[in-house]
Amino acid sequence: MRHPFTQLYVHLVWSTWKRAPLITPDLQQRLYAVIQHQASQLGADVIAIGGIDDHVHVLTRFPTTISISTFVQRLKGASSHFVTHVAKAPCVFKWQGGYGAFTVSKRGVPTVRAYVLNQAEHHRTGTLYPDLERTEGQTVRSRG
Repeated sequence: MRHPFTQLYVHLVWSTWKRAPLITPDLQQRLYAVIQHQASQLGADVIAIGGIDDHVHVLTRFPTTISISTFVQRLKGASSHFVTHVAKAPCVFKWQGGYGAFTVSKRGVPTVRAYVLNQAEHHRTGTLYPDLERTEGQTVRSRG
């Protein structure tokens, strides 16, 4: 059986319900590990995961076997289940319904990767790329 060769890169961003600061430093790395694992199970190569207390960015080489909406739904579902049932967060954890999805050229991958991995710095200093922060028609504001 022949398999297609693709280089489809997608930058995803989604936020917590009502932008509540639910992603604590203690939770962040475990949450990212769950997102990484679920993405791998769906056939994606995760290049970077980053974010701050109220949203997550994921840069991935995207598989051709699943739609973006289903992919994001599965990442959000697995991570929400983890926080609620495994990590047993002390408060209700929920993601907003929407997300942002942006295609990235192969040449743009290093720039977007650095942006995703340095989210805290970008929000602190106000050096955001507003177009890469959009979820549900809203732009994330810097905290600087």
